[in-house]
Amino acid sequence: MSGVGCAPPLATSGAAVAVCFVLAPLIRMTDPLSQARSWFVQGNTHFLAGRLSDAESCYRCALDLVPGRPSVMANLGVVLAHQGRWPEAVAMLEPAVAANPTDRDALLALGLAREALGLWEPALHALRDALSHGPLPPESWVALARCEHRLGQTESALNALEQALAIAPRLAMAWGFRGHLQREAGELDSAAQSYEQALVHGGDEALYRFFLASVRPNGAPPPDHPPPAYVQSLFDDYAADFQHHLVQGLRYQGHRTLVAPLLVPGVRYRHALDLGCGTGLCGQLLASCTDVVDGVDLSGAMVAQARASGAYRQVVQGDLLDFLNGQPHPVDLIVAADVFIYVGALEPALAAARARLHPHGRMAFSVELHGGTGLLLLPSLRYAHSMGTVESAARSAGFRVVLQQQAPLRED
Repeated sequence: MSGVGCAPPLATSGAAVAVCFVLAPLIRMTDPLSQARSWFVQGNTHFLAGRLSDAESCYRCALDLVPGRPSVMANLGVVLAHQGRWPEAVAMLEPAVAANPTDRDALLALGLAREALGLWEPALHALRDALSHGPLPPESWVALARCEHRLGQTESALNALEQALAIAPRLAMAWGFRGHLQREAGELDSAAQSYEQALVHGGDEALYRFFLASVRPNGAPPPDHPPPAYVQSLFDDYAADFQHHLVQGLRYQGHRTLVAPLLVPGVRYRHALDLGCGTGLCGQLLASCTDVVDGVDLSGAMVAQARASGAYRQVVQGDLLDFLNGQPHPVDLIVAADVFIYVGALEPALAAARARLHPHGRMAFSVELHGGTGLLLLPSLRYAHSMGTVESAARSAGFRVVLQQQAPLRED
């Protein structure tokens, strides 16, 4: 008898004898801790190779076997932070750091995740704790500087940026943020030098040319428009505190000043468009004189608040020119309160608005004036227009001015 699992015939003097075997896989009984350790080591290998999804899967397998294990939670939290999944990272890292408050990598990832979520003070605590257990990478010094700046610690923020640049003199983001702090302090020449360094070291060309123009008013003409990414990030960041800060803190009245002349007894607008609607300040005032108001804003966070106000039929996230050009029917009223200071050149917007208006419709908008000529980009990163520039742009687009008034918009 022969075959797999059978021994060869025995040489005997009697009858032939066969020995047969039945085999089964060998199962090694391994304890959960050993299995978790194996997954953990595999996760580390994937992480070091930049395979973040594979690393996450391994760490989660390990955590299933040893729930609450601080080292596994810490590494998983670091991976989540590297993926930009900030809320998940914070939820994983906070208990890990509480269990092991000397884990520098976990503290660093926690600080960066909190900073990305705008949790400035907790982020600063985590980053400083990380610093107490080892040196920070240059990008983390920049994050620490952002937190200190948000908390009013400008001098400390500048010192943190110097630390970053001492480690990485070619770090464009550090030069750029240094320029912002110097610009806000009125040190325009120093800010210009920092922005130039950001450009030399690979910073975004359009963005830093825009910043540079704001601190060199006598240099090259300012760009006609700001980079869209700048405007979007500005108002996404500002949205949560926008209405309280603008209306309560700066006593903003621009929306009321703009809409007041439109509230004429007996005059009603069937369809109005609110350009750069923000959180809905104008839309709420227009409710008494319009049947329908639609809004547009570049910032997704602002759009969410405008929709929640209930003042609009619809609010679109996007560029105001695209919004105007996409309107299928003429409208009766278009408003733009404190919007063109972030748009720049007026001609394209006014031409698109004129094409959307009924012949007897109205457009109302506000600008900041300056006493010179042309378009000016201020150190505040807002555009100012001369009276002649506004009137010329209006005529070119096919408008005539029926009302003009000057009034304070806010306290700066």
